[in-house]
Amino acid sequence: MKTNRKNLLVIILTFPITLSIYIYFFTGNLQFTEEIVINSDIKSVTELLGDPNNMIRYMEGIESYNVIKGDINQIGTEAEIVALMGDEKIKMTEVVIVNNLPTEKKVTYSTDGVYNIVTNKLEVITLNKTRLINNQDFEFKGYMKIISFFMPSAFKKQSRIILESFKNFAEERNNNLNQNN
Repeated sequence: MKTNRKNLLVIILTFPITLSIYIYFFTGNLQFTEEIVINSDIKSVTELLGDPNNMIRYMEGIESYNVIKGDINQIGTEAEIVALMGDEKIKMTEVVIVNNLPTEKKVTYSTDGVYNIVTNKLEVITLNKTRLINNQDFEFKGYMKIISFFMPSAFKKQSRIILESFKNFAEERNNNLNQNN
């Protein structure tokens, strides 16, 4: 009986260490794809998605978008994005990798402990409906590995919120243009 208690105590004491080692060496990546249908033509959606300054209009918390190297939307262009997350300001660096919308726009975002490759593609469904396909590929370092291990759904949920915000932004812009014509 005493040996069983001793073994149980060893297991209880070593579990956090074993879990930490596992998380550190064997986790740190998260990949997923989300899709959303936007009630607008592909040309309008392409223009809105292609202008990174629109992020301030549809992404909650984005305070600024400033190009620091290159020309906006050109391959290799770097920009600094300042976002408010709760009470904390976060600075991210965006780098354009590919930009030939509507076919594909691929950018990277990096900040402390997170490197994210975002690929957006647009497809025509009908004349006034467009599918936005958003692929997210995260690489985590340090404490962000632990957060991503225990809360991967938080990243997926945030991505979905952004897609829905963009959809609402694009459809509202489309409706306003149609009313003014």
